[in-house]
Amino acid sequence: MNIYALVKRTFDTEEKISVQNGGIAEDGAEFIINPYDEYAVEEGIRLRDEHGGEVTVLTLGGEDAEKQLRTALAMGADKAVLIDTDDDLDDIDEFTAATIIAEYLKDKDADLILAGNVAIDGGSGQVGPRVAELLGINYVTTITELKVDGEKANIVRDVEGDSETIEAELPLLVTAQQGLNDPRYPSLPGIMKAKKKPLEELELDDLDIDEDEVEAKTERIEIFLPPEKAAGRVLEGDLGDQVKELVQLLRTEAKVI
Repeated sequence: MNIYALVKRTFDTEEKISVQNGGIAEDGAEFIINPYDEYAVEEGIRLRDEHGGEVTVLTLGGEDAEKQLRTALAMGADKAVLIDTDDDLDDIDEFTAATIIAEYLKDKDADLILAGNVAIDGGSGQVGPRVAELLGINYVTTITELKVDGEKANIVRDVEGDSETIEAELPLLVTAQQGLNDPRYPSLPGIMKAKKKPLEELELDDLDIDEDEVEAKTERIEIFLPPEKAAGRVLEGDLGDQVKELVQLLRTEAKVI
């Protein structure tokens, strides 16, 4: 199987994030593979081990993203591709990312493309389906189980707390939901092998794409943290008096009744 896994370099939301001047301050921030993309990489490796073929991980960004690609290679992916957009584009939105990725993949004869359901830094969940639409192939989102048999895939997908079973034909793009698998940690031998695995670096010119063709369609105005929550209050006294006080507070302070 010819498998591609789309990955994104994101902030580690388990670490402290600082917002300055309407954006996230990168100085001192920790970066990781988007966690949902780790499910995609892991599933690609498992399917390759079962059916043969190879797994290529693909990302957009600058040279800093090489670290995340090497992590995916250490997990067990075979090859990596970095499309360097830092020197050409000031901003990348879902339209931009999907257009560039689809242009790269259009002649790669991919049997299966895996992506994360959402990116934790944006949460739009648009890039995967957009890529599939541009390539003209089937796609299924929020999958929690995937079995491939020849040219068909049997899929279980999450639908708001329930599940749905779908059969689809390859070539196919799927987006991975939590529960699909347990991504492996890179082993020391895997990390050493990753240093020798091929990592191809491309620019937009290599894809015959003009900057104007992929200019972002949306503009991010500002990023800001939610307001701090006020401290809770504990009501005391007789239960009847507490109920009266609660109703009064909901009416005068919270203004919800």
